[in-house]
Amino acid sequence: MLKLSVIGTGYLGATHAACMAELGFTVVGVDVDQNKIEQLSIGNVPFYEPGLDELLKKQITAGLLSFSADFSAIKDCDVHFICVGTPQSKTGNAADLSFVNSALEKVAKFAKPGSLVVGKSTVPVGTAARLRSQLKQINPDVELAWNPEFLREGFAVEDTLNPNRLVVGVIDDKSEQVLKQVYSKNLAAGIPWIRADLPTAELVKVAANSFLATKISFINAMAEICEAADGDVTVLAKAIGYDPRIGNKFLQAGIGFGGGCLPKDIRAFMARAEELGAQQALEFLKEIDAINLRARQRVIELVRKDLSNDLKSKKIAVLGAAFKPDSDDVRDSPALDIAEQIRSAGANVTVHDPKAISNAQKRFPNLNFESEIEKTISGADLVLHLTEWKIYRELDPAKLKSIVKTAIMIDGRNALDQDKWRAAGWKFRALGRVAK
Repeated sequence: MLKLSVIGTGYLGATHAACMAELGFTVVGVDVDQNKIEQLSIGNVPFYEPGLDELLKKQITAGLLSFSADFSAIKDCDVHFICVGTPQSKTGNAADLSFVNSALEKVAKFAKPGSLVVGKSTVPVGTAARLRSQLKQINPDVELAWNPEFLREGFAVEDTLNPNRLVVGVIDDKSEQVLKQVYSKNLAAGIPWIRADLPTAELVKVAANSFLATKISFINAMAEICEAADGDVTVLAKAIGYDPRIGNKFLQAGIGFGGGCLPKDIRAFMARAEELGAQQALEFLKEIDAINLRARQRVIELVRKDLSNDLKSKKIAVLGAAFKPDSDDVRDSPALDIAEQIRSAGANVTVHDPKAISNAQKRFPNLNFESEIEKTISGADLVLHLTEWKIYRELDPAKLKSIVKTAIMIDGRNALDQDKWRAAGWKFRALGRVAK
């Protein structure tokens, strides 16, 4: 049985390590963050992902999973997965590859001859070829492959154990065979296997994210048209979603996408295309990004329309802080961006979220936070629904009407039952739908 190492124990790395152990491999996770290693070693996941806590504890107890801050711990491993972050550069749209570069150098130093280094981080096309060249200079007997991840936050464990496809960028048959051993159970279950060269494997991830971003921004553009023409974007989305060429996924109009992947990935993709002299091919992504950001402003415009252009002393309640439900990730969260902009305009803003309050407080210390929904909306002039947690969809609008100052709900995710809220006496608005 192969022994695996996972370099980087953030969201991707911790999930991948636990899931590879679940598949039966002995796995060591390595990270330069000693505190993170100590927490993971006792079974504490430093972020929220459904099912990961239990899986992590199970595999540590079974003796298949361990963690270390010492890179020499990888010396006996056969396959090394690089799972470090590639955030947006602080000086532009390009990806910051410093963590990937550092990880590659450390792995090259300790990797045993004949082992395989496998990149999973999202990187600009051409990175793998450069890293392979550097790897060969340091450790000629080690090969490199690329195996992009396609995790959805909130479903990461399922997406790792039962992926909808496996893409591997390899140089030779030997590398492919090693990866087929790693994913043998997935292959036995009929998961599609796609062999590619290194640049194509890198492009698959950013192309997929760009397509998803395009679909989200497309329906938000249609929401703008529906508002101007007194149409209903939810009915429009349902109708076009029946077309099998289009499909109904990612056609829910709202305040747009955020998080640590889509925004920075499409910007890095544009930056890399410009470096390659192919910037015209991705010009459309500039408008995709602009539509996405504009959706946030349109919510603020609805707030002003229902209250006043002057928001000073107005109490606004915000339901949701995470960029999506079933996650505590607040990176580039549309919900928090809107909340902070409204606060900056003078409003008194209080935010609730089932899981993300701690992370949100660190990034936006000037916002007010409450752990109870009733306290969040008590005395509110207006309520904003900005992250579609199940707990919010199940709220009783009749009960809540008695504790707000003014019963106005703006559904930034088009996820609430507007008829139910209006029947309870609320003024209900949502992007792309006629106000009643």
